Amino acid sequence: MSNLSLHFLLIFLFFQGILVMTAESVSVTSQNPNTTNFIINSCKTTLYPTICVQSLSAYANTIQLVNEQQLAHAALSVSLSKAKIASTYISKLVRMRGLKPRELQAVKDCSFTMNDCVYQLSRSIPELGQSGKLTSRRDEFTWHVSNVQTWTSAALTDENSCLDMINNPLINGKIRVSIRVRVFVASQVTSNALALIYQFAERHS
Repeated sequence: MSNLSLHFLLIFLFFQGILVMTAESVSVTSQNPNTTNFIINSCKTTLYPTICVQSLSAYANTIQLVNEQQLAHAALSVSLSKAKIASTYISKLVRMRGLKPRELQAVKDCSFTMNDCVYQLSRSIPELGQSGKLTSRRDEFTWHVSNVQTWTSAALTDENSCLDMINNPLINGKIRVSIRVRVFVASQVTSNALALIYQFAERHS
């Protein structure tokens, strides 16, 4: 009975996650073509340029042309959103009945790292805003942008650590896949955000 309940709960959480990610993927129409080109060219420096363009296109109307700080801010916002989706989903798994001790421990460890990931990204966004105000004050700018780079890098490490934790054949395959699909998406956009942060820093170094 517990295995049957686990099966149906996993199905429910899977489709719930699909609905959330689909709703977030809807892009804004009537975008400024110049800004869109700026996003496309900037995303060429990332590891996942197609995902970068797709995830940032919805922000095209709020990003000023050739403004790397606003672009990096939008990328961090996307990263935080995806990390929260993954973290919330994994937190629900922790409370789910029917998990074996090994599975429960892996999910708990993954939940802990993803909670830290959300924390690191949450404080990176306002810190990036501070660096954008200080481009003419070199020391303070370097301090703030270095913090953003360090915290975003830590978030990416958290995501990769979570993926390693659940990459175990002894863990239920449905659980592994359901966690991986969410955390991997989050890691891709975080990697892209980090690349755009470095791009912003280099332009004003």
